[in-house]
Amino acid sequence: MEPTPEQDTRFGDPESPPTPWSDALRVLETAELFWISTVRGDGRPHVTPLPAVWSEGRLHFCTGPAEQKAVNLTANPHVALTTGTNRWKEGLDLVVEGSAVQVSDDARLRTLADLWRSKYRGDWDFTVEHGSFHHGDGGSAVVFEVAPTKVLAFAKGRFAQTRYRFPATT
Repeated sequence: MEPTPEQDTRFGDPESPPTPWSDALRVLETAELFWISTVRGDGRPHVTPLPAVWSEGRLHFCTGPAEQKAVNLTANPHVALTTGTNRWKEGLDLVVEGSAVQVSDDARLRTLADLWRSKYRGDWDFTVEHGSFHHGDGGSAVVFEVAPTKVLAFAKGRFAQTRYRFPATT
């Protein structure tokens, strides 16, 4: 089910239409770099870039189990992932908000590993064992998925802000 778009004319040209979900989805599927924001135990923010893949209505990323973002997510699963362009008058920037949930099913992880391999043309080549990704140097990574609760799209040039509301999942 597609999310419901709402145009916020306080933050853009009132004559600009909402950005179609298909445009936002195209960015989610093709963006190579996202920035993830998590919260440390003492309340300070932690922001870092990472690759991610969109699959089955969720954004997926991976991290080493001892990396700061994984530590943060253990205590607080709420995240924001952003992507877009560094241009002022063109492009589409997105913010995805939701809660990160670890994916540990090996069959699902193999599908995601194939998506990483395909999207990043072999730069990320994972095998799957015991509920996590593994790579050639012996390292492992845990995989998380974020089902969006809210996505914001910031269209530039025509300057429109669209909020997409997602149906609650149980």
